[in-house]
Amino acid sequence: MSKLPNLLLRGLKIGARAGIRFAAVVGGYMIASGHALGIPSIAAAFQDAAFYAAGFAVLGFALDILFRTDKALWRYVSIVDVGPIIRTSVLSTLVFLALTFLLDRGEALPRSTLLFVPVLDIGMTLALVLLRRMIHDKEALVAIAPFLGGASRRTPLIILGDMGRADTFLRELSRGEQTYQPIGIVTHTPGAAARELRGVKVLESVDVAAIMLDDMLGHGLTPAMVFVDDQLQPSDFGAERLGQLRLRGVKLLRISSLVEEGSQGDETALREFALEELLARPPVQLDDGPLRTLVEGKRVLVTGAGGSIGSEVCRQVASLGCAHLALLDNAEFSLFSIDQEIGHRWPELSRAEYLHDVRNRSLLASCFEAERPDIVFHAAALKHVPLMERHPCESVLTNVVGTWNVAEAANAADVKHMVFISTDKAVDPPNVMGATKRLAEGVIRAQQTAVGSTRFSVVRFGNVLGSAGSVVPTFRAQIERGGPVTLTDPEIERYFMTIPEAVQLVLHATAHSAGQPDGPLGVFVLDMGEPVKIIDLARQLIGLYGKVPDKDIAIQITGLRPGEKLFEELVDSSEVSEPAGPSLMRVTDRIAGARMTQATVSALETVAKTGDSAASRAMVFDVLAQVRAVEPDAVTTTQPEVIGQV
Repeated sequence: MSKLPNLLLRGLKIGARAGIRFAAVVGGYMIASGHALGIPSIAAAFQDAAFYAAGFAVLGFALDILFRTDKALWRYVSIVDVGPIIRTSVLSTLVFLALTFLLDRGEALPRSTLLFVPVLDIGMTLALVLLRRMIHDKEALVAIAPFLGGASRRTPLIILGDMGRADTFLRELSRGEQTYQPIGIVTHTPGAAARELRGVKVLESVDVAAIMLDDMLGHGLTPAMVFVDDQLQPSDFGAERLGQLRLRGVKLLRISSLVEEGSQGDETALREFALEELLARPPVQLDDGPLRTLVEGKRVLVTGAGGSIGSEVCRQVASLGCAHLALLDNAEFSLFSIDQEIGHRWPELSRAEYLHDVRNRSLLASCFEAERPDIVFHAAALKHVPLMERHPCESVLTNVVGTWNVAEAANAADVKHMVFISTDKAVDPPNVMGATKRLAEGVIRAQQTAVGSTRFSVVRFGNVLGSAGSVVPTFRAQIERGGPVTLTDPEIERYFMTIPEAVQLVLHATAHSAGQPDGPLGVFVLDMGEPVKIIDLARQLIGLYGKVPDKDIAIQITGLRPGEKLFEELVDSSEVSEPAGPSLMRVTDRIAGARMTQATVSALETVAKTGDSAASRAMVFDVLAQVRAVEPDAVTTTQPEVIGQV
């Protein structure tokens, strides 16, 4: 808004307050003098008290300027703003009393006039402010005059979460588009049950909310639920009940994050839960202050920018205020998609895209030289376990050689910090994908102690819900076909977290490492919470589709495959771990193994380029045994798991 409208609005407020103060003195004089209400009486009172009324208005104006109460936004007025109004009015009256006493010992006005003046002044001011608030806040208008609201065609909405957060949400909701009609609040806030908040009834429990939703559905309405914080989770309703509600059309909503909203944030922007989010445990909540310090104003480059993890890294660093973002990927459409998304959400952000392959040293070097990034997140990888088992040469060229190329380019461009994103498949790996990722970790660990100004970090985590090739899309496809859902063993367990949570923890690990430039080196491992049984995940997912496991959708056990693990681990048998910060561990080798050198990487590359899968695979596991400082026959090389890419 320009300066002129601001000054105009401020002038109108000052004029309105002056008029109210003038009228308060005249009205107080009439009441104290016993005048009857009528035009002649008003005219007489005006003539007798006009001088004092004008003086009171000027005095009030001076105090408004002194206490800056004239700058209050009336359309957002709340109970907090009533105090300054009362304070200014009472203080004006006291000063006015002193001045009139000094002027004529208070003989011109009846003594009781000044008892009525603040009452009238405060009352008329609050009435005016409330009127302004009602014009802006339709909920307040309907609360005072329900007949003005008309028949509501808004979506009935149940709010779940802390009372304070629910209050903020209701306040903001009333100022926006009237899409939803709040009808109930479910909270664990002590003492809140059987009460109301802004005219919305507080419900006793999620069971009561479920009954209310069921009743509305029975009357042809399509209600929604919004979870405003993490105090209550969709899982509190139970998977089967939640699935039935979803099946019948109930929307499950949450407040959008800043990452999702881009540069135009909105505290009440709502998004539907993705199915993967309904499966996840409550996300870890960490302070984003260190992340902003890490990224804000920095030049950032992301390899694999079009992938599941890489694209989320791009979103989060953009939301944290990076100065420039370079996106690098060899997948044309994926790169195009994330570039368009970043441009739409953060239109002011400087960015550049590179359709490059991390295998190409010369293109990579020229990109890094042109970009001169401060931070590099290396997320480019081939990660599909069965495919990599059939194509080990490709896995070597991208996961090992590509990582070496990125690290060398980072060193040459004087990058301050490079982060390699690894996987729990690199722990005691029985398959080519995991083995090449472990060798890539070895590449970065060798760089950690090499000559150069770049600080290198490795971040390792487990399965990510909803990422490309993960178990959830496989199960969903099987459920949508009518089943069966297949898994290899009823006891098999895996660690899981959502993509945004995984990336947030990657950034925290990076910030932790960057904050300790002389600290110990190693691999950072994210706290993935407790492992989840895959059969429980399958049952929960079936329930979220509104189906009954083993009745509507069968679960078929196919038997463990050679080399498949029952339990995934985050720390290798050749490593030791120690706490490194909130939700972080640092792991280091028990015994220093062979370093990944340029000669080793070149030898792997030479064999891989011949296309000899058997020789390439054999060499990968031979080098792996040396890097892990274990006997070669201790490395399992049997076929890996296939079903669901668990």
